[in-house]
Amino acid sequence: MAGIKMRMAKVTVFLWLGLTPGFSQDFSADTLDLTAVEVRAKQLQKYAYGQFVRSLDKERLTQMSGMTLGEALQQSTGLFVREYGPGMLASVSMRGTSAGHNALFWNGLPVNSPSLGQADYSIFTMGGVDQVAIHYGSSGTRYGTDAIGGAIHLDNTPDFGKGNETRVNTRLGSFGRWDQELSHRYGGDAFSFKTSLYRNFAANRFPYTDWASAGTPTRVQDHAEVTQMGWAQDLAVKLDKRQSIEASFWLNEINREIQPLLGSSERDQQLDWNIRGVVDYYHRRDKASWNVKAGLVRDKMRFNQEENQTLLALLGAELDWEPADEWQSNTGIRLTHIKGNLATYSREEQRLELYQATNFKPLPRLGFSLQLRQLIHDGEPVPFTPGLGAAWSIFNQEDQEWELTGNISRSFKVPTLNDRFWVPGGNPDLLPEQSWSREAGLNHSLKGSRLHIKNRLAYFHMAVDQWVVWLPKGTFWTPENVRKVVNQGLEYFFESEWKSGSWEMGLDLDYAFTRPIIESDDQDQSIGKRLPYVPEHKVQGQLHAGRGPLSFFIRGQKTGKRFVTTDNRSSLPAFALWGAGVQYDFKFSPWLKGDMGFSAHNIFDRDYQVLRLRPMPGRNFQFNVNLVI
Repeated sequence: MAGIKMRMAKVTVFLWLGLTPGFSQDFSADTLDLTAVEVRAKQLQKYAYGQFVRSLDKERLTQMSGMTLGEALQQSTGLFVREYGPGMLASVSMRGTSAGHNALFWNGLPVNSPSLGQADYSIFTMGGVDQVAIHYGSSGTRYGTDAIGGAIHLDNTPDFGKGNETRVNTRLGSFGRWDQELSHRYGGDAFSFKTSLYRNFAANRFPYTDWASAGTPTRVQDHAEVTQMGWAQDLAVKLDKRQSIEASFWLNEINREIQPLLGSSERDQQLDWNIRGVVDYYHRRDKASWNVKAGLVRDKMRFNQEENQTLLALLGAELDWEPADEWQSNTGIRLTHIKGNLATYSREEQRLELYQATNFKPLPRLGFSLQLRQLIHDGEPVPFTPGLGAAWSIFNQEDQEWELTGNISRSFKVPTLNDRFWVPGGNPDLLPEQSWSREAGLNHSLKGSRLHIKNRLAYFHMAVDQWVVWLPKGTFWTPENVRKVVNQGLEYFFESEWKSGSWEMGLDLDYAFTRPIIESDDQDQSIGKRLPYVPEHKVQGQLHAGRGPLSFFIRGQKTGKRFVTTDNRSSLPAFALWGAGVQYDFKFSPWLKGDMGFSAHNIFDRDYQVLRLRPMPGRNFQFNVNLVI
């Protein structure tokens, strides 16, 4: 097609009902978690043969109460988080892609900004979610636009039959940080709810070296204060043994003094309001289940005196069924209405998505997944996205398993509202960004009486074409489809747990080698060079141990050199960060228990920048107390 036209066209669509799979067991060897995960995480893995889905368990998320999603991912995974300063804009890069090439979902709702095309991971607090799952690699066939590099899913889960529980969490930290959360959860036989209230504050008055001034003096940050508060509400009702309704609502407000660049005297202020709501109806049968979803996301952002608003309304339906023991099928339709009232334009658009996922397991140790997806964007079809994955258990014994995986898929990204309509410069004839991705992996698991180990080594290759780049054109800038990037790399994940007497210990390790090369660009000096702000090497590890109520951890990470510009003439040096902490679990009575902990971060007081001219805090400490009633 010549471009995404802003008009409706009469189209004929075909819903794939052909290969409709279904096998009775969840083939989940692609996950490395050593602890049980929620049913929703398993559902993400269900049609992901050949790909890797990773979950952060509830215990770990509870310990990160008060943190932002960006902080949690930075500390618990090997993902590279691009931070503009503590509490400032944060985005995630998966497999060398840009911030807008990773999709973020909350209870199945896409929450990437329709105007900017990316999510700010600093405005999502861990107090509003129960579970985090990460789908590594191209997954547009499963989730639609923006998932070129991968997808991150935030979910809330009902706790039927678990009675009452109240939590009070407090975290005090260096440089004026104070996080507070109060939540109450009730789970009866047919009714469940959770209410969470939170307030997080950070003065961010940390010392830093001003490399942009003569003599590189040490200064104290005086314009980076962050205040965030919100309310998250979850409800679930069992209508009968087969039917249930689940609803979640999240109101969030964050007020930030934007940390200025080194050498800058700017005093920008940003205020974000976010309202998110979703309702799900489930109807379950022995071999089939229905889900109908309705959701709303309303974002409002005021930057100084300029105000921007976006609205996303979604209605979808999905059928998951097993026509035979060897087959599983997932068929869905999703209608999305988007409206943007920005400082320079006002636009609306419609999206209709049809998708089909099929699993086929011809042999007990061999499984295949086929995914198909078609998006109709304002009456125009965007590139059709197929995907095919396979997983083969080549050795499977009671205590050990080796598995080979492979996947090939296509993904896409619809140009953002700003790309097409910003005044001046918007280009309504932009083509969608497209990618072809393939990967191969080897999984290994060992389960002994005292030692559990899981490994994954994966190679990936990705080609992204029609990459949108803003370029100067006369007196203003305009976006064009001018760049092609070929990215390949390796990922290694290791997790272990072992017992020695009364001690329980574990070692986790993530490593990523990523090399995205620009193959074509409007700027000749960029061809053959690496993308900016993508470290070639990123490694992270954590050693933890515990005995009875006492536990501790030592955590370290190293981020490689990042180029600042596409011509690779300037760069930021590699940096290593170390942290450690201790936690004590207590129980005063049958109705009062909890834990307290102390942690130190950037122990060696490393002076570093994730992004150029944006200093980060030095050595800092945190103390937290969590009470459960």
